[in-house]
Amino acid sequence: QVHLVESGGGVVQAGGSLSLSCTASGNIYSIKALDWYHQAPGKQREKVASITGDNTAVYSDTVRGRFTVFKGSDRNTVYLRMNNLKPEDTGVYYCTLYDMVDDEDYWGPGTQVTVSS
Repeated sequence: QVHLVESGGGVVQAGGSLSLSCTASGNIYSIKALDWYHQAPGKQREKVASITGDNTAVYSDTVRGRFTVFKGSDRNTVYLRMNNLKPEDTGVYYCTLYDMVDDEDYWGPGTQVTVSS
């Protein structure tokens, strides 16, 4: 099993920045690929950023140019740097990865981000 935990959420004013982290533990040697999702209040989860095994980053149109996803040097942490935050970025942010050994998707419990206008 793999356990994911997000951290770094909080309350920030519009235009501010936050850095989220997603740390994996359990039966995993290192994070290869990982996705970040955002769930706004009352809405479905949407993928906002991904990082692949070869460290290619992909972003949704809503965050491109403002968010940056990258892997940490410890191999088990992925970060999401969020700049120029907008009120519509408010919501819970989740990280998720697919584990080939278990053939399962794992999700963290999420971290709350609130952007005030």
